[in-house]
Formats: sequence, structure tokens, C-alpha cells
Amino acid sequence: MPMQDPNRLLVIMPAWNEGETVGNTVREVLAQGKDYDVLVVDDGSSDSTGALAEEAGATVLRLPFNLGVGGAMRAGFKYARRKGYRQVIQVDADGQHDPRDIDRVVQGLKRADIAIGARFAEAGNYKVSGPRKWAMSFLAAVVSRLAGEKLTDVTSGFRAANVRALDQYIDHYPAEYLGDTIDSLVVAVRSGCTVTQIPVQMRVRQGGVPSHNPAKSTIYLLRSVFALGLAMTRRKSQVNSGKA
Repeated sequence: MPMQDPNRLLVIMPAWNEGETVGNTVREVLAQGKDYDVLVVDDGSSDSTGALAEEAGATVLRLPFNLGVGGAMRAGFKYARRKGYRQVIQVDADGQHDPRDIDRVVQGLKRADIAIGARFAEAGNYKVSGPRKWAMSFLAAVVSRLAGEKLTDVTSGFRAANVRALDQYIDHYPAEYLGDTIDSLVVAVRSGCTVTQIPVQMRVRQGGVPSHNPAKSTIYLLRSVFALGLAMTRRKSQVNSGKA
């Protein structure tokens, strides 16, 4: 299998029935004019997600059935490592993550193994309230203490990773959609990976049907609190030195 230029960045885009938005999102990413390659992980879509992503210029990895974001990302991480990429970033196919922020988030890898594009860090006007706010604040406080770094948005999927984090994710990234962002982050931190955050502004969904309405989002966050407890019981793993 041919290896990629180690200086190129792989943008991993999990997508399930995102035919309305994925093509434009891929084109926006490629229009940045950077050394970005885009991998769309078509997570068992029943629409034209895969075909539209290819038409826009992405490489498409098609999964035979829907695994959820965790399973799709794990497949993307394995693809990245086999192809020789040394840096990856997750970008949502629905257009909420602004491609103009990709480079800024990836720059965080100069000082940490994982860089989070954070919605609550002096950028944008993204706000939550009620149980969602309480759950997110609690999660951020616990993970910040574990990481030794102030983090405000630990459930953000807009995250970049270097080789050390990538290898750890391949072994331990949860395939199930139960607080996958929290579980993977906590295990990575407890295994020795460092984390930083970069302020970003989240955009509104560019089209399609959101997988989470407010009620489901609240349930997801409460499940994330439960996932945090499970993550604290998982065994640590040894991360490598970052060399291929």
C-alpha cells in the first residue's frame, strides 16, 4: 500500500446520509489550498453520500452498514495509519465545523498530541443552558483536571491528532456511540497523551436532518457522564514516541 507524504494532513469526515451537505463541505475543505487530503467514511448511508463525496474530490471509505460516529472514526484512523499520515483531524460532514479553522486547530499539535476546536473558548456565540450546560461543565472540569489543562469543550468532535494519539485511538477508540468523544479523550489522557484547545466558532448545520434534537443531545451528554465513569476504569495503554 503506497505511503502518503508525511507532511500532508488527512481530514476524516464521518458521514451518514449527508448527501445534502457532504459535497459542499468537501469542496470547502479542499478550497483552503492547503496540503489536505479528505477521507469521507460513508457510514452505511442509504442516500448518495458516497458518490457526491467522490464527485467533490474526496476519497471514500464505504462501510457496509451503519456503525455510528465512533465506528466510522476508528475505520478512518486505521486508514490513516496504514497510509502513513502523521496528522489527522475530524471534520463533520454537515458543515458545522468551519474549514477555515482547520489549520488553526492543527497548529495546536505543535504543543500537544490532541488539539480540540473548542466552542466555549473566547470565540463565537455558541451557548447551551439547563441540563446540557451542567453536564458539559462537569465533563470539562473532570477532564481538565485529568489533562492538567483547562478545557472547555471536551465533547467537541472537531479534533486533531498526531501519531501518538492516532496509535492510541486505533487501539482504544470506542466503536459504540456512547460518549465516544469523552471515552476516547479520557483514555488517551490517562495513557500519556497531552491535550490543548483552540477557540473556534461553530456554524449552524448547513442542511440535512440533525441526528440530535435538544432532548437527544441532553440524553447524549448524560450518557457521556456515564461513559466518563467507564473510561476511568479502562486500562491505560503506552503511547509511542511519535515516530513511524
